[in-house]
Amino acid sequence: MKALARYGKSFGGYRMIDVPEPTCGPEDIIVEIKAAAICGADMKHFRVDNGSDEFNSIRGHEFAGEIVKVGEQVKHWKVGQRIVSDNSGHVCGVCPSCDSGDFLTCRSKVNLGLDNNRWGGGFTKYCKIPGEILRIHPHAIWEIPENVKYEEACVMDPICNAYKSIVQQSHFMPGQDCVVFGTGPLGLFSVQIARLMGAVNIIMVGLEEDVKVRFGVAKELGATHCINASKEDVVARCHEISGGRDNISLVVECSGANIALKQAIEMVRSNGEIVRVGMGFKPLDFSINAITEWNISIIGHMAYDATSWRNAMRLLADGKIQVQPMITHRIGLSEWEKGFEAMANKEAIKVIMHYDFD
Repeated sequence: MKALARYGKSFGGYRMIDVPEPTCGPEDIIVEIKAAAICGADMKHFRVDNGSDEFNSIRGHEFAGEIVKVGEQVKHWKVGQRIVSDNSGHVCGVCPSCDSGDFLTCRSKVNLGLDNNRWGGGFTKYCKIPGEILRIHPHAIWEIPENVKYEEACVMDPICNAYKSIVQQSHFMPGQDCVVFGTGPLGLFSVQIARLMGAVNIIMVGLEEDVKVRFGVAKELGATHCINASKEDVVARCHEISGGRDNISLVVECSGANIALKQAIEMVRSNGEIVRVGMGFKPLDFSINAITEWNISIIGHMAYDATSWRNAMRLLADGKIQVQPMITHRIGLSEWEKGFEAMANKEAIKVIMHYDFD
């Protein structure tokens, strides 16, 4: 079968290669991929080919499909079930994170479809769900409700990230205002969760290149205002919309940009919270003393847990979370470069790929 693989240890390029179909061990499950989405984590390695011939992984950690084979020791899953993976491939099972069911913060975690995993991800035809993860973490996969499409289920990862960051990690209350930095899927799903949580003003902050496509979708999904940070004073504008600093209790920072974190600290109220969902790799060049001066909490965010998945799946099945407005491109895996280009140029919000080599 064909598979989109990444090469190199730190940053490296993509290649479409031939790989053998996965074999099914006694505890394993084999899934035929029906939909897989390009994520921002995949984009980090696009256009940065370092010429390495060192195989890293078959990519694609946002995927959903149908079970086509189960090992003889598998009891709770059967051929024909529609499932979505939370992309867990390996955890230690004994650390404090694993003890509490927060498996994606296990220091030994290995994700399907991300770096240096030996099982592969969703940018191919078949994926193995290893029995060892199901033994420790039974909810590494979830059955998809009948009324939910594969292309909707495959983006449960960013939905659950948004759910956990606001619902489970913050102390946000109905009647308050929420600011969301970043117009990608994490930001747009955060807008929807903030709407469900009863936010009065939901302010989306993006850049000039977001105006054409993403601002319109943000407003469709619940953003009350969109701010173009390329042209506007973000902090002043947020205070103007909210009637002053005191109503901005939560900032969800999904961009990873240092300037966004700086502006978040400047705009949030005393005793407010900033959940940092996005990642940036440059050192900070500004003081964060204000978080002490005004008792501001900066909360680091990583992934989700079974509570996030259970509740977010119910919201998706009930139509309270919308995915379709965010799917801008549907392409075959053979056209993967077109999808990555559309993401890089911000012509796309979510690109869904299906296997088309047969």
